[in-house]
Amino acid sequence: MEIRQDGKRIARNTLMLYFRMFLLMLVGLYTSRVVLEALGENDYGIYNVVGGVVAMFTIISGALNSAVSRFITFEMGKGPAAQLRKVYSTAVTIQLFLALVVVILAEPLGLWFIDNKMTIDPSRIPAARSVLHFSLMAFVINLMSVPQMASITAHEKMSAYAFIGILDGFLRLAAAVVIMHSSADRLVLYAALMAVAVFIVRVAYGIYCHRHFPECRFSPVFDMKLIKEMFSFAGWNFIGVTAGVLRDHGGNILVNLFSGPAINAARGVAVQLNGTVQGFVTNFMTAVNPQITKSYASGDIDYMMSLVRKSSRMSFYLLFIIALPILFNTEYLLSIWLHDVPERTVDFVRLFLVFALSESLSNPLITAAQATGNIRRYQSIVGGLILLNLPASYIFLKAGAAPEATVAVAIVISQICFAARLFMLRGMIGLDSWAFFRRVWSNVLLVSLAALPLPHVCELIIPGGFCGFLLSSSICVLSAGLSIFFIGCSRDERKQIAGIVKKRIEGCWK
Repeated sequence: MEIRQDGKRIARNTLMLYFRMFLLMLVGLYTSRVVLEALGENDYGIYNVVGGVVAMFTIISGALNSAVSRFITFEMGKGPAAQLRKVYSTAVTIQLFLALVVVILAEPLGLWFIDNKMTIDPSRIPAARSVLHFSLMAFVINLMSVPQMASITAHEKMSAYAFIGILDGFLRLAAAVVIMHSSADRLVLYAALMAVAVFIVRVAYGIYCHRHFPECRFSPVFDMKLIKEMFSFAGWNFIGVTAGVLRDHGGNILVNLFSGPAINAARGVAVQLNGTVQGFVTNFMTAVNPQITKSYASGDIDYMMSLVRKSSRMSFYLLFIIALPILFNTEYLLSIWLHDVPERTVDFVRLFLVFALSESLSNPLITAAQATGNIRRYQSIVGGLILLNLPASYIFLKAGAAPEATVAVAIVISQICFAARLFMLRGMIGLDSWAFFRRVWSNVLLVSLAALPLPHVCELIIPGGFCGFLLSSSICVLSAGLSIFFIGCSRDERKQIAGIVKKRIEGCWK
């Protein structure tokens, strides 16, 4: 089957996405430093929490976004079909309607929240209102990019995805440089420039898709059957999207209500760093996800489940080998990255990294569930569990817990959701949940436990400074790499890796 020949395509696309990620990581880390320095802790915190208010409306859009991506990729997996163009045009029509709904709801509700609920200096309320307007504008523009992005990933044209992403990164860098040298209200100016950057990226996506994909020719379509199918999928997916948004951005708002914008700045920095590191997994899964969906659409369930198991382990290992040096050198990294490190940033960074590691195991399972299209029972149970994040976090904060408790709660619930997904997928695709638990969860746990002692011992004896950081990071990577190779990999996988390394060495000598 053709899909079985796509391992090289996954590897090639992953490498292209990593190229994108490394550039964006460097640009993103520098950009966030410049923005924090230019705005200051309070304005940076305001930007994050107001952006969180706008992002809350992904509750409305996110469910349909997933539906659009799933339907386009699924149709491609079934082979050439005239239905594909109809799916694209229907998706654009739905997004236009959705954009109008979001604007009507978000403007009055967002302004009410800023004026009545946010913990903010009254003198900065006008600026916060302007940030809301521009953030909403950027959100709507991003919304209209979803069908194009879904088409690019479904066609597995990751080179285009990579280069447009790099364009986005450099536009954000340019915005940061501009506000550093501006005498205007930097918070408002930055929000406006972000909206401009999003618009330019949207135009780039549109031009590429129009030129390369025949189905990306919008024509007014009102296919009631297709619309009902998309909304049925999105309706149940709405639960999961709602839960995820409330967990992430609701947690941010809770921190503001209980601790103020300065702590929001700390949480925002941690989220920025975590997002950069998590890009390793995100890019890998961006390359893998189309194959999971296409293999299900073509009926190749065995290959699909093999891909889910392997990608779950690989996602964790890719993130672990990067996260371990950061976990052991968080304070030093933040000190060289930022001039002034907001209070509690170190704890937030470490907890978010642990949360990302936990979630990495579930990402392939989520894609597999979405591929089936039958997500009613799945979302009712898993989405319901994720919804517990907000009330549980509120209870802990109300009881006097530190703001970091919002992330600790998310980690615990993430693991509960992982177990629930295994149980659900047993009935949905015939997944052997016990085998998955043994081959994946217990495997990564053993790898993690084996990799921790050596960096911990070295932490006690290695001196500080740049040389100490390099030595500590090298030991962390070595320890993680050896644990993954000898414990995390099967005998056949070790042979494959050894063969690849041998060929590379021989090639260098020739």
